[in-house]
Amino acid sequence: MQVKLLKKWLYFFYGLVVLALGVGLTIKGQMWGLGSWDVLHYGLYTTFGLTVGSWAIIVGIIIVVATAIGTRKWPQLGVYVNLFTVGVFIDVFLFILPDVEGWLLHSIFYMLGVIILSYGIATYISPNLGAGPRDSLMLLIADKFNLKISTSRNLMELFAATSGFLLGGPVFIGTLFIILFLGKCIELWLPVTRSLLVKFLGSDDPSIIRIKNQTSYKKRGVQ
Repeated sequence: MQVKLLKKWLYFFYGLVVLALGVGLTIKGQMWGLGSWDVLHYGLYTTFGLTVGSWAIIVGIIIVVATAIGTRKWPQLGVYVNLFTVGVFIDVFLFILPDVEGWLLHSIFYMLGVIILSYGIATYISPNLGAGPRDSLMLLIADKFNLKISTSRNLMELFAATSGFLLGGPVFIGTLFIILFLGKCIELWLPVTRSLLVKFLGSDDPSIIRIKNQTSYKKRGVQ
């Protein structure tokens, strides 16, 4: 049992690293605009200083507190691991990844970033150890209002992009692309990442994410 739990945490952490890489790639391809939440984080960074990763952590803390107040329950341990790990790794990848010039390279970086980002999100939420602040809220909204994951995510992306734009964050067609399609990409990846997790564990586990159908799913244990 302890070995299976350790494997779930390793899979969870792997997903976080992949997620951060996806964010870093989209920021490096920012000629297309930034992803919605990164528009907000970047806008806060340019307005108040610190780093993009630091603002990802600060905004995450605010969302955790707001969600906890709304549900009257504190989130799982994985949420706090996510909260600080992703912010740190975003800054790490922004330091490691090269700056690129021209529309072609920016396009490659951005589209690759979106694919990797959505895969990373689906990967780390599959073990059900606690989705990150933003994704916990996404799952909560989808469950409470019986919405598709894509609809819930899109509403959140629109709010973040608008707020970030008002703070001076860069918005372009790539921002709209994430608002419209990131949630769908996560939906498409979830059956894959869940299947990979089952294979990694060696057997199915009732505690991990359960896919209810192609348009929505019922989360288990995520508050």
